[in-house]
Amino acid sequence: MATSRMVLSVRHFSTGIVKAQIVKPPIQVYGTGGRYAHALFSAASRQKKLDQADAEMKAVQSTLAKNDKLLKFFSNPIVKKKDKASVVEDFLKSQKMSETTVNFFTVLAENNRLGRLDEVFSAWSKLMSAQKGEVVCTVTTAKPLDGAKQKQLTEALQGFLKKGEKLSLNLKVDPAVIGGMVVEIGDKYVDMSTATKVRQMTNLLKEAV
Repeated sequence: MATSRMVLSVRHFSTGIVKAQIVKPPIQVYGTGGRYAHALFSAASRQKKLDQADAEMKAVQSTLAKNDKLLKFFSNPIVKKKDKASVVEDFLKSQKMSETTVNFFTVLAENNRLGRLDEVFSAWSKLMSAQKGEVVCTVTTAKPLDGAKQKQLTEALQGFLKKGEKLSLNLKVDPAVIGGMVVEIGDKYVDMSTATKVRQMTNLLKEAV
């Protein structure tokens, strides 16, 4: 396995890519997943292979979603990092992935971050949506919204968009919300759920005792 991985080195992931080499992302995505997603975005942009990187990220995500055994292997804390790196490198090469993608996931393995792939994929998706002018909005409700309510919600959310932006709406159902909704749009988070209101009320009552 090559110790030098072009721009995608362990050092670059841990300390950030040299400022002169950074390609500014369309939005800032935070956390561990965001840091790695930014690094891949910058590397792929400089190589003018952003579309290829996006297609390969989606392909890897789809493949892992169908391969529970491999996903558990990557997430297993007992397996040595070098063993994970070797397996992920061989696996991606067998899938004919580009050198950039192979290096990216191998570095994730070497840094013991394969167990956080969901965060990486999520951050990458947000970056690419923003790159395409899409604003990702996730709305979680206790019950599925009917057609009329979905239409009303979409129209309301589009009012927050800037000229040229497109809304990418994801609807989720979580009974724990109880009522109301939780809205995540871009880097904003608004919790209007009944569950949160009940929790806040409970905390106030406890403090009053």
